[in-house]
Amino acid sequence: MCHLYAAPEGCNLLDADAWRAANPALGTFRSLDDLREQLTQAQRMPSMENTARNLLLNQRVSTVSPFISQTVWKACGEGVSNLGCTPVYAGLDLSARTDLTALVLVGQVDGVWHVHPHFWTPEQGLHDRARRDRAPYDLWHRQGFLRTTPGATVDYEHVAADMLEIFDGLDVLGIGYDRWRIDLLRKELEKLGADLPLTEWGQGFKDMAPALDALEAELLNGRIAHGGHPVLTMCAANAVVTKDPTGARKLDKAKATGRIDGLQALAMAMGAASRAEQAQFVGFDAFTFV
Repeated sequence: MCHLYAAPEGCNLLDADAWRAANPALGTFRSLDDLREQLTQAQRMPSMENTARNLLLNQRVSTVSPFISQTVWKACGEGVSNLGCTPVYAGLDLSARTDLTALVLVGQVDGVWHVHPHFWTPEQGLHDRARRDRAPYDLWHRQGFLRTTPGATVDYEHVAADMLEIFDGLDVLGIGYDRWRIDLLRKELEKLGADLPLTEWGQGFKDMAPALDALEAELLNGRIAHGGHPVLTMCAANAVVTKDPTGARKLDKAKATGRIDGLQALAMAMGAASRAEQAQFVGFDAFTFV
């Protein structure tokens, strides 16, 4: 005879009844204090949640934890405000021929970072990609959450024109970008006479580690408002991280189960904003020695 003890699916990590359901020896030879400490830590650190559910609550979930827990992301789903004259930072993640291109803008209003995401994908093959990625791209396009460009591949001429329309009237201080394919977009922007504040932002550990730290801190403190944008929410749910020997993190597209372009762009935008904020507090002291 086999008995399976597991916490209910989707339970709160700090639900004591769920602890007992998965740990029948709790309070005898299984320490209640130790279990509480580990699950409280997992509640604070989303990257630990799936491992805690698997090992401590006996739930059959993937041990590859998302960068952001579903609970934390939903808690930041408040509506977004118009950025108006607010200083704006952006992250740009260009795509391959048929993937998603993402541009995410952030601006701080009353201490909260309001997120405005924009996505592009080729018009041709939209339904096939929706089936392949198991994401309702066609529905999101009809609802206005996903833009399409003419043809079977991403048209950077179209993306460049849309970007200028999006930035019109905004106080854009920095646009973080990765070097990959940026020359193609620059050519289209030059044709339009655009002079945007593009800032190189690599997607390796050096640049992404502080960007992810900044984004994670604002999410955990409830200082992000993303409005529940469905394409960005999909990217957030798919995003996982990898670490180098020093513990620095970056998003790992190889381990992701789907598209993460939107979250990559959001992290770059928050990284650019954080870097600019830190620069304001950097001072230099002059010393005179006789």
